Amino acid sequence: MKALLVIDVQNGIVNFGDFKEELSLMEHVIKDFKENQQPVIFMRHLDDEEESSLYKHSVGSELHPSLKHYADYVLEKQTPSSFFQTELASTLEKLGVKHLFITGFNTEFCCMFTAISAFDRGYKVTFIENATGTVNTDETYEMQGLDIKDFVGTVLHWSNAIEVLDYEEYVEEYKTENIR
Repeated sequence: MKALLVIDVQNGIVNFGDFKEELSLMEHVIKDFKENQQPVIFMRHLDDEEESSLYKHSVGSELHPSLKHYADYVLEKQTPSSFFQTELASTLEKLGVKHLFITGFNTEFCCMFTAISAFDRGYKVTFIENATGTVNTDETYEMQGLDIKDFVGTVLHWSNAIEVLDYEEYVEEYKTENIR
């Protein structure tokens, strides 16, 4: 069985920038999974520090209203990996999931760490590169011209362990087979 993981689509991240395109692509993928009665699991990052935009008792930590109504499951985490000390592995096992699709925020942290962790646990992993987003820029990393999503996608693709697709490739590869 396939499942979709939507990582950290929370007010404290989404309201930080213009993510209309990424949210739209995430929603298209979510709708495919919902139409085919495949599970859609949202991860919610919670921080203990009050000054964090994802502080556990803040509006910033809440799932963004544009997508939250699609969640079949909402699981909480406190590290970049959606597997570390969370209920994700047991939830996937109960559902019989073997193939995990990844979308969400931040591409180079939570999405990448989760993709690698999923592979390490034996899942087939599909990372939908342009259905991820990041609040960081080339200036954040002091690497002029860095396209973070493309860089992460390339590294994961080169691993020969994680399938990396953009949305159009995802549609061609999976939507035509009715995602089952």
